[in-house]
Amino acid sequence: MSVIPLSNASVQPLLQVRDLKMHFPVKEGIFMRTGKFNKAVDGVSFDILPGETLGLVGESGCGKSTLGRCIARLYQPTAGEVLFNGTDLARLGRKAMMPFRRDIQMIFQDPMESLNSRHTVGEILEEPFIVHNMGDKAWRRQRVTELLELVGLPARSATRYPFEFSGGQRQRIGIARAIALNPKLIICDEPVSALDVSIQSQILNLLIDLQKEFNLSYLFIAHDLAVVKHISDRIAIMYLGRIVESGEGESIYRTARHPYTQSLISAIPVPDPHHVSQRQILVGDVPSPINPPSGCAFHTRCPKVMDICRSVAPVLTSDRQPVSCHLYNS
Repeated sequence: MSVIPLSNASVQPLLQVRDLKMHFPVKEGIFMRTGKFNKAVDGVSFDILPGETLGLVGESGCGKSTLGRCIARLYQPTAGEVLFNGTDLARLGRKAMMPFRRDIQMIFQDPMESLNSRHTVGEILEEPFIVHNMGDKAWRRQRVTELLELVGLPARSATRYPFEFSGGQRQRIGIARAIALNPKLIICDEPVSALDVSIQSQILNLLIDLQKEFNLSYLFIAHDLAVVKHISDRIAIMYLGRIVESGEGESIYRTARHPYTQSLISAIPVPDPHHVSQRQILVGDVPSPINPPSGCAFHTRCPKVMDICRSVAPVLTSDRQPVSCHLYNS
C-alpha cells in the first residue's frame, strides 16, 4: 500500500485514508443473488493536511465521487480506514458519527438538487444549527446573515427560495451551508462543473478566500485538470477505482508520468490561437468496474501498452511522484 507523499511531512495529517474500498453488490438472475461486485473504489490511500487542498481528478465513472461520499460516511465503506484526527470513521455507528459531521461537510455538483426547493435560504442555512442543537432562534438568524455576507450574498436573500437565484448564487448558498458549523474538512464534489466558465473562477476564488480565513482543508473532486490546477496543492489522478499518479500540483503538470495523466493534461485548452495542439486522444471508454481488465486496468486504452501490462497489475512507486505504471516499475 503506497500513500501519496505529503507536502509537509512534519505536520500531522487531518485526514488519513488507508486502502479504502467500496464494492457495491450486483444482483443477478431471477432470484436476485449477488454474483458480482461493482468495485467503484478499490484500495485508495492518501493524506490531507490542515489547510491543504488535495485535487482528485478522473473521468466520469472512475469512482471519485463515491470516494468522497465514503469519507463523509454517506456510504459505509466495504473495507479500509478513514482516520480523521486519529479516529477511524469507517468503524463508527450513526450516533458516534454525529459529532464528526460538524467537522466534515460537502459541497455538491448540482446546487439546485442539493438545496430543498420548498425551504427558504434562511431555513436551509438554519437547519445545521437546529440538527446540532446550537443557539436560539435569534442567534441562528444572526448567523445566517453572517454566512450570506461571507459568500457574497445580501442578507435579504434569506427570505427567498433557491429557484429565485442563478446557478452561481445557488452554489454560494451551498458553500454557506457547508461552512455553517465551522468544519475542518470540506469535500467539494465537482462544485463548479455545472457553472459557466466566468462564474467558475468566482466560486474558486471564494473557496480559496474561505480556506485562508478559516484554515479549511479541501478534497476537491473534478474531471477538469485546468480547474484543479487553480486551487490544489497536491493532485491525485484516479482511474477505475484506484490512484494511478499523484504529486505536487506543479510537478504533475510539468512532468506527468502516467500515460493517462499525460492524456488529461494534453486536453487542457491553451488560450493561444497560434498554439499547435499535441492532443493525446484515448481510444475507447472507461472499462466497467464490474469486469475490470486483467493486469493494468488502463492497458485497453494505453498508447504505450506492453505485454506485461495485460497480465500483471502495476503498483504505485514510492518516490515523490508515485505512479502506477510498468514503465516505472522496473
